[in-house]
Amino acid sequence: MKFGLLKSKIEKYIIESYLNDDFKNTLFVFDELILKNKNVSKLFYLYDELSGKKSMNESVANDYINESIIIYENTINKISKKQLDEIKMWVGHVKTENQYNEIDNLFSSNILTLENKIQSRKIILENLKKSSQKEDLIENVSLNTLVEAANKTLNNFLSELNESSKKTLLKVLSEDESKLKGKYEILKETVVEKLEDLKLEEKESDVIKRIDETIQKVSIEEYNKISYFKLFELNKSI
Repeated sequence: MKFGLLKSKIEKYIIESYLNDDFKNTLFVFDELILKNKNVSKLFYLYDELSGKKSMNESVANDYINESIIIYENTINKISKKQLDEIKMWVGHVKTENQYNEIDNLFSSNILTLENKIQSRKIILENLKKSSQKEDLIENVSLNTLVEAANKTLNNFLSELNESSKKTLLKVLSEDESKLKGKYEILKETVVEKLEDLKLEEKESDVIKRIDETIQKVSIEEYNKISYFKLFELNKSI
C-alpha cells in the first residue's frame, strides 16, 4: 500500500472517530504508531509539507521537491515491514481515495510510471507556488485544537496506567471492532458472575453495597473500546 493512501486512511479514521466520540482511543493509537515512530512521523510531515501552498518561486519550489525526494528515499527504508503492517491492520478497513496520489507518484521508483511521475511533479510544483488560503489555515487550526484538547484528556488517563496496562490498551484499541464487541458481552457476563460470587462471600454491608453498585454499572455500560479495556482490567483484579 502506498504511503499516501495509508495517510489518507488514517486522516479519515481520525475525523470519523471524532464524529463517533471515539477520538481519544484513536489518538492513543495514532500517538503510538505514528508520532512515536520518528521515521513514520517524518514522512507524515513531508507529505503535509508537499501538499501545502507555500507561495514559493519556481526555483525554490524545485529545490524543495528535490530535497523532499532525498529525504523520502533516506527515510522509507528505515521503516520496517512490521511497523507498516501494524498501521495497515489499524486502518486497512477504511475506504477512501488517495488524497496524496501526486506525492506517491513523485516518490515512485517504478520506471514504467515515469510519465505520471513527471506530471505529478508539475502539479506539486504549481501548488507550492500558490498562496496559502485562509480556509486551509482555519481547517488546520481547528484540527490542531481538537488534537491538543483530546491529548490533554488522554494524557491524564494514561498517567494512571502502568506499562503493562498501556500495552494492553494499545492491543485493545488496535483490535477489530466486530470481534471486540462479541468478546465484550462474554467478558461482561464473566465479571458479573465473579462479582456475584464475591457478594455471597462478603459479610460487610458497605462492601456488599459497593459490589452491587459495580454490578449495576457493569450491566448497563455500553460498549466502546475504553469500556472494554476497563472491564478487562477489572476482570483481572477480581
